[in-house]
Amino acid sequence: MMTRNGSEKVSSLVSRISVSLPPDLLAELDGMVAGRGYDSRSQAIGEMVNYQLAEHKRSLGNEVMAGTLTLLYNRATRGLQGKLADIQYQHVAEVISSLHVHLTEDQMLEVILVQGPAIKLQAIANEIVAQRGVITGRLQLLAAVIPPLHAPADEKEM
Repeated sequence: MMTRNGSEKVSSLVSRISVSLPPDLLAELDGMVAGRGYDSRSQAIGEMVNYQLAEHKRSLGNEVMAGTLTLLYNRATRGLQGKLADIQYQHVAEVISSLHVHLTEDQMLEVILVQGPAIKLQAIANEIVAQRGVITGRLQLLAAVIPPLHAPADEKEM
């Protein structure tokens, strides 16, 4: 069966497309497929497309996304841990959870799970990363939404 754009429809869940690549790029792709243990080129390319689509949605601004903010900071910086906790509390609707790990006596790794409009999550990340004592930080967003922890109470159950 052919789709409207001329590609062959494999099943209701996937569509077949054709991609042309220069030989050196194809060799690099095959090396990545083998190195990462993908089952096929299609799996690797699908992951890359998903990543780029998430980046595109993130740049649009109001798309609700889930992700992580990963921080490396100096635990010895006076007041930093309190400031980080305060910022997270100020954005309690977007900050779902956090985990921190002591790497050395002074270095701390913290991973913050977030969800909300991409533009707001980026603003929160910018505020946190700008704090004195934060060595580095990276916001990674996915085009996904975390199910609510508590569904709204049904009026019939009240």
